[in-house]
Amino acid sequence: MLPKYAIYEKLLHAQVVAVIRGQNSQEALEVSRAAISGGISAIELTYTTPEVEDVFKELRHQDILLGAGSVMDTETARHAILSGASFIVSSHFVKEIASLCNQYSVPYLPGCMSVSDMALALEAGCDVVKLFPANSFDPSFIKSVNGPLPNVRIMPTGGISLNSMNDWLSAGAVAVGVGSDLTKAYQKGGYEAAVSLSKEYVCRKHEYTGV
Repeated sequence: MLPKYAIYEKLLHAQVVAVIRGQNSQEALEVSRAAISGGISAIELTYTTPEVEDVFKELRHQDILLGAGSVMDTETARHAILSGASFIVSSHFVKEIASLCNQYSVPYLPGCMSVSDMALALEAGCDVVKLFPANSFDPSFIKSVNGPLPNVRIMPTGGISLNSMNDWLSAGAVAVGVGSDLTKAYQKGGYEAAVSLSKEYVCRKHEYTGV
């Protein structure tokens, strides 16, 4: 497993994280493969997907950054890490998960909605927090948070679209989590539609970075 700092570097370089929430493991695997084919290098497999461990088995040796989302307790977090997850994401901050991830030197990105939530996460060793649901906030929220908490790094997730992604990156987000768009594209147009949309997200990222 990569050192913790190296995982963060790969996450910040990727900037776009595909959050995969499938109706079943096969759908999750297909959407993940489509995202990878489209150039997305960071995948978050959610534990709301039935038999998600099968998807981890298929993807854990790919040259991508593979993480686990919707992790609600330490048992699930440990299972995800042993299954190959390089980072752990939850919908809210759970201090026990933070402690476990620190033991394994695995980044933990908890969902936070307030400055107080983020302060607790920082104290627990979380270097990046997930702003969730992002569509409940304006990108300017990041600047407001960076006043009292200049060291917090934020990854907005939930409701991020092609049109809003660069607004968040320009506002200071270190990465964005995208997912429902990719799944909808797959369900409506199949694998190639999901690949095409993934490529669009990567192109938008390059428009922002200029690289």
